[in-house]
Amino acid sequence: MLLGRVIGTVVPCVVYDGLAGVPMLIVQPLSKEQKSVGGPIVCCDATRMAGPGELVYYEGGREAALALKPWFVPVDHTIVGIVDGVDV
Repeated sequence: MLLGRVIGTVVPCVVYDGLAGVPMLIVQPLSKEQKSVGGPIVCCDATRMAGPGELVYYEGGREAALALKPWFVPVDHTIVGIVDGVDV
């Protein structure tokens, strides 16, 4: 799992049938020390509860497609949980 912070939202004009009603959020990937790593990415929110400023963990690749119902929707990254705190 990967750590990130939600920095914005995306409002798509056209939505794939399997993604209807799934929020899409802009996430800044973070290291374990909560420092920015790379550029922002777009993640589908499987929790449907994350919002701007929240610390989240997400999956990429095939695991991202498995986190949503129906399975294997065309996504690269999916938020799978909201993080309460990180101790390093």
